[in-house]
Amino acid sequence: MAEQDPHETFETHLWVDKYGDYLYRYALMRVRDPQVAEDTVQETFLAALKNLHQFDGRVDVKYWLRGILRNKTVDYIRKSVRRQELQNEQVQEIVGQILFKTSGIPNKRPKPWAFDPDEAFAQEEFWEAFKACLEGLSDQMRTAFYMKMIDEVETEEICKELDISDNYLWVMLHRARAQLKDCLELKWAKS
Repeated sequence: MAEQDPHETFETHLWVDKYGDYLYRYALMRVRDPQVAEDTVQETFLAALKNLHQFDGRVDVKYWLRGILRNKTVDYIRKSVRRQELQNEQVQEIVGQILFKTSGIPNKRPKPWAFDPDEAFAQEEFWEAFKACLEGLSDQMRTAFYMKMIDEVETEEICKELDISDNYLWVMLHRARAQLKDCLELKWAKS
């Protein structure tokens, strides 16, 4: 009896039904544009079908597709960042990066929280405010924050995928935390 190729039994025609919503939500949280999210998910499915021969079965198909999608969203963010002109906030980030690079540490200590974070974490409403604040970050900053703090991707891989230096990653993470803190104090501490 001839050996059967494991890829022949793949139910690729069910991928959209099984994984489409999950991948769409994943993309939308990163790119914040429904049309771009749809496009990146579609590109993910096409790339997966084209490269099905590379799938070795060591991970579940869902996570293999998510890895492809992550690369697609990072590519989109990288391209969109390059297309944007420097805005005032970006100029401030560059100045902050230079200050951080020369000293190796942020130039000032953060202020204490206006509320008790441990108590807030236990409340479902807090996470709605957190999600809203996360949406307020720039695409590249939000992606870097997600990759490092939520997906726990190694610094070297994040820098490679976003095409940034490790110093700039730390500056972005510092600024993301500061912006999230400020936003949460406005949205949460006053509620």
